[in-house]
Amino acid sequence: MDAERGTVRSAPSGVRRPAAPTAGGRRTDAPRTETPRAAAPRTEGPHTDPPHTDPPHPGTRRPPARLPRSRRPPADLPTVGTTSPWILMYHSVAVEKEDPYRLTVSPERFAEQIAWLHRRGRRGVSVRELMRARAAGRADRLVGLSFDDGYADFARHAVPILQAYGFTATAYVVADLLGRANDWDAEGPRKTLLTVQEVTDLAAAGWEIGSHGLGHQALPGLPADVLAAQTRDSRRLLEEVVGGPVTGFCYPYGAVDLAATLAVRDAGYDYACAIAHSPLTGRYALPRCYVGDRDGAWRLRAKRGRHRLRDTVTELRRQRLAARAGRLRRVP
Repeated sequence: MDAERGTVRSAPSGVRRPAAPTAGGRRTDAPRTETPRAAAPRTEGPHTDPPHTDPPHPGTRRPPARLPRSRRPPADLPTVGTTSPWILMYHSVAVEKEDPYRLTVSPERFAEQIAWLHRRGRRGVSVRELMRARAAGRADRLVGLSFDDGYADFARHAVPILQAYGFTATAYVVADLLGRANDWDAEGPRKTLLTVQEVTDLAAAGWEIGSHGLGHQALPGLPADVLAAQTRDSRRLLEEVVGGPVTGFCYPYGAVDLAATLAVRDAGYDYACAIAHSPLTGRYALPRCYVGDRDGAWRLRAKRGRHRLRDTVTELRRQRLAARAGRLRRVP
């Protein structure tokens, strides 16, 4: 990596922990900032937003790719009757005068949202921890907290607030853009990304670092060799930075098709985060709830209900498709 991105270093023995701030008052505007400093302990396009429509996510969508052949069954979809875990999707926690994509949450609003989860008896955790707890039947009161794009303000603003409540989270970073800026957001504010050293420090302190691919490129429609580079190479680069396994992937822009899920699975990831519920919903296409600066307690409660409803609708559609396929197999 060049000097701007930083040099890959081994994880330090200790990490400075910033003091945890107290929750501020409610803000109606969308304040923001950045400049990081990693700290300690310990885990795109937004979707629709009740009762309004959430902002469009930047980026271009590509036509679905031709599905590759695989000797294994497609993407480990959940069995009938299962539900997907509740995962909140954040991007930037900072102060910005304008953010047309509405991906920035002010530190004050973020503190309110985390305090609300705590009052409700829920604990925010990394997606890695959530999936492990779910497999062990211990995920009932857990909420996954995910931060896309790897903005430097995650270390500066989000980490201290999460630490104050004993919460953890996952930061999904773009492996080849560490220390640079979010140039893919043409109309959004320029935001600094976490550097190599900051990612190293966060991982050493116990925060989950996941892959957000290379170059923040949407995966649907990419050739098989490019998909392999996006998934395998990004994982390899990040494992050199964090000095350990990288087991989570997050699709840039939330864009996913079957070919992308197969590439992620074959690259050795344990799970992958998407955004929307779909026929691919499962371990390699986990749906998430977009969270913005307008989301207070009642909106978060509504989004939790909407998540459950979409789980139900997705399963009903899956059952109908399975029944239809069964009937077709019986036709002579």
